[in-house]
This record gives sequence, structure tokens and C-alpha cells, in this order.
Amino acid sequence: MGSGRSSHAPRAVDGPQGCGAGETCLTPSSWSRTVPRELVHRVSVAEVLLTDVRPCGRRAFCAAALWPRSHPTFPRGRDSRHSPWLVVETVRQLGIYLPRCHFGVPAADRFLIDDVSYRIDPAREPRAPHGGSEITCRVTVTGLTGAPGSDHPRRMRLRADFRSGGQVFARADGGARFLTAERYATVRTVSAAPPSGAGTARPRPQPALLGVPAEADALVALDGGTLVVDPADLRHPFLFDHETDHVPGMALLEAARQAVALRSAGRLVRPLGGRMTASHFTEHAPPAVVESAAYGRTAVFRFRQGGVVTAGGVLRYQ
Repeated sequence: MGSGRSSHAPRAVDGPQGCGAGETCLTPSSWSRTVPRELVHRVSVAEVLLTDVRPCGRRAFCAAALWPRSHPTFPRGRDSRHSPWLVVETVRQLGIYLPRCHFGVPAADRFLIDDVSYRIDPAREPRAPHGGSEITCRVTVTGLTGAPGSDHPRRMRLRADFRSGGQVFARADGGARFLTAERYATVRTVSAAPPSGAGTARPRPQPALLGVPAEADALVALDGGTLVVDPADLRHPFLFDHETDHVPGMALLEAARQAVALRSAGRLVRPLGGRMTASHFTEHAPPAVVESAAYGRTAVFRFRQGGVVTAGGVLRYQ
């Protein structure tokens, strides 16, 4: 997926597929090109999923996304279903694009996702066709709060209903806050840029045990008998698309998924729902410990660093 035009003309989206029952987008949604990469905090154009975002009601938006048929990090399954993380990544991109483009949050502000949740209906989710899946989202923004004297919000929540083929197949929800550069500097008292290049020499489980295509996609390693966050590739094209001074939320979610896959001996690999809340930054060093436990088709996880739980949540499987 790139920024050039597709081989077919844009198609209008209205009614239940595009905006929800009884509502119509005033202008058609398009999958012809991606939105500018800087508006979703991506360096690689290939990792931009959003192609169009337009208002379609009070604090409501119609969004279009193109999910690639083949993603090197999160390939489709044997039944051609997309990775669940494409739902979460689409919400992440919306959580940056909407504040920037529709609510006046300055580009210099730092965007922090406090929590995210999602669920997928396996009977309705699309299978990847030739080229990719054209996805539409009905997005509702709530929880707008601002600081005294500010002309734009400092917090917001959004909920997205994902549609394909005219029916809802997934829902996601997330909360974000926006800090000025000065405020961010005051809360990042122990920030550190990630080391460059390859990860450490700690032993890693085999990729198949983690449910990943290759060792470069591994985010966990063994430190004695403890599983820790230790990315094999600190310049991973998706998980570390750009340099950050902490472990990104998407990397934490994938590390949790890998930990559950390992602990369940490959029984729990593809979560169809889940949630994660981050209460502290997870630093690059020392490596955070990943703790997980499975109870039937549900797994709980948390990240512990320096005696403090930095993030945690639950993953649910079919």
C-alpha cells in the first residue's frame, strides 16, 4: 500500500456501510491514496492504513482504510483473515489524525494513548481479497477536555465501528491525551532513546512458538527463567517505525501476545478481543518483565519494570 492512485476509481460510501443507519456521507470516501504519513506518526508510507477521513455528524467521522493483503509483520492467516492488530493500528492512526486535523491539536504536541480495547466478530470479519480489504469506520469522539486557557482539547476518547461488505465486524475504543513539549519533558524524567541495531544476545524462543514469521519479529527473550521485553530488531519496520524514548504501545501489545502464545504452547495465538491500559511509560532499559496467565480462552498480562506495573490487560481468543 502506497500513496499512489489505485487502479480503480473511488467509490462512494453511504448508508449502513459508510456512516451508519439513516446517515449519509456528503462526499464519497476514497481508497485511492493514503493520508500523509506525518499525520499518523509513520515514517514508512507502506505502514499508513488510513486513506480518507471526513466529518459526518456532530463529533462523528467517516474513515476509510485499506488493509494490505500481505503484511510482512502480520501476515494473513491460512483462512486469509487479517491480523487483529490492523484493527488496533487503525484506531491508533485515527487517534492521531483526528486531533491534528479536526480538533486543532498542534503537531508539536506529544500524543499518548492511555488505553485501547477491541473486539472482532469472527463470523463477519473480511478475508483478504486481491490487493487488500477496503474498510470503513464510523468514528465517534467523546470525552473532550482541555486545560485552562487552551483552545484545543488535552484529552479525548474515540470509538470506531469497523465495516466491510456492509456489516459491522469489529469495534474498538481508546483514550488519548496530548502534552505540550514542555509538559512532556517534565514527565519524562528517566527517558532514554532506544539502542540502535540488533537486540541483545539473550536466548529467544523459536518464532513458531511466538506465532511470528521470523526471529526479527520477536519482541521477547529469556533472562534466566524470566520472559522480558527484548526486541530482536530495534529498527523493525512496523513496531519501531521511528525512534521513541519508550516502548510503544503497539510493541507492548504484540509482546503480550507473544508471551501468551509461548505460555500456552501455541494454543492461544490470534486474539479476537482485548484491552490494555498503560499507567506508566515502559522504558527500553532495564528490560520490562512480561507476566501472563491463561484461563481457558482468556489470558491476562502485565509488564513490570523496577517493581512497578507499567501496563496490563487481557486478551480473548476464539
